[in-house]
Amino acid sequence: MSDFTNEIVLRPRFEISLDANIERLTALFDKSAKDPFIVKRMDEHIYIRFNKKDTTFWSPQLHLELTSFEKGISKIHGVFGPNPTLWTFFMFLHFGIGTIFIILSVFAYSNYSLGHDITFWVAGMIFLTLIWFVLYAFGRMGKSKGKPQMEQLKTYLKDLISTL
Repeated sequence: MSDFTNEIVLRPRFEISLDANIERLTALFDKSAKDPFIVKRMDEHIYIRFNKKDTTFWSPQLHLELTSFEKGISKIHGVFGPNPTLWTFFMFLHFGIGTIFIILSVFAYSNYSLGHDITFWVAGMIFLTLIWFVLYAFGRMGKSKGKPQMEQLKTYLKDLISTL
């Protein structure tokens, strides 16, 4: 399985081709859950997560999609990612801060055009920029904290596929 890179990046994606039909793959994932993993399957979508006692704030999950366009040949499309709730929260924060930044810049430009003081608006824009940097640092920290569990997921998938 050389489709993985050596470096775990944010939401890395991969694709694996196998000489197995899709029914055999789905059966493999249906009976494969072992501690500390929880495997959930909905049709051709498989989610591998850590169980509650091993889950931390930064615990990743692995989403697999099984596809087959030729008889006897299947592909696994995988995406490592954070908990969807955490991902949505981070995106909400980024979009919210971006929106407020744009609003403050419009007010700053309007007040500047009218000859009024813009210190408050520029200070707010600088503050929001600092918050963006803090969010970036927070995300990098979470990525490094989730890396060992991402490696566990990768090893689990490799071991599981090697049984075919």
